[in-house]
Amino acid sequence: MDELFRRYGELVEDHLSKNRTKYITLVITLVKQDSTSNVCIEDSYISVGDDIVAVKSGWDEYGISYGRPSSNITIRRVNGSSQFAGIAIGSEASGGVENVVAEHINLYNMGSGIHIKTNIGRGGYIKNITISDVYMENVRTGIRIASNAGGNADGKYDPNALTTVKGIIVKNLRGVKVHQAGMIQGYEKSPFTNICLSDINLSGETESRTPTWKCSDVSGSAYQVSPRPCAELISNQSASCANSS
Repeated sequence: MDELFRRYGELVEDHLSKNRTKYITLVITLVKQDSTSNVCIEDSYISVGDDIVAVKSGWDEYGISYGRPSSNITIRRVNGSSQFAGIAIGSEASGGVENVVAEHINLYNMGSGIHIKTNIGRGGYIKNITISDVYMENVRTGIRIASNAGGNADGKYDPNALTTVKGIIVKNLRGVKVHQAGMIQGYEKSPFTNICLSDINLSGETESRTPTWKCSDVSGSAYQVSPRPCAELISNQSASCANSS
């Protein structure tokens, strides 16, 4: 890891000396946070061929055995574009991911704006995640929280190791030219819980087309969300995520 960051420093220094720009196009492996704590990523423009910022913590049985979570991570004032996700959590989260804040994010020409992801065999947990003040434009899926993302490390994974996903807040989000508003799909045997959406407005690719939601095996709340989210998220137009339990 030390060698990786040494090389990263060399690449950034070389880039700045040649281009004299305040923006940096980063190689994706340099913006993945895997099993790290007390990290801040801020004031960046990132254009990559994978997730813009990804928070991870180990892969399947190896991550479970190592048991080192990613925690206390702040992502703020990040702008970028990618055919994949803007802010991603997982899918490798076997050591656990918690206490992540992402705020003041601007995303353009994206596959998914926000993608929280896991799969069978991961184990671990993803909890206490807050994503706020996001603008996205020309996006296939605005918000995706999925239990079927990514493959397994090998054939030794435990099919009963399911990730606990709870305490996810997404608020103050605006999107235009959004194909699908959201897709939230938990495990049948371990539903995602305490998912809260608040003050969200997503418009379609044309005025006549309203983006849709798709949900299963999830529970939570939605406040002032347009278009109206799936029935699994109890809607209350007069409250906010701060009032949810």
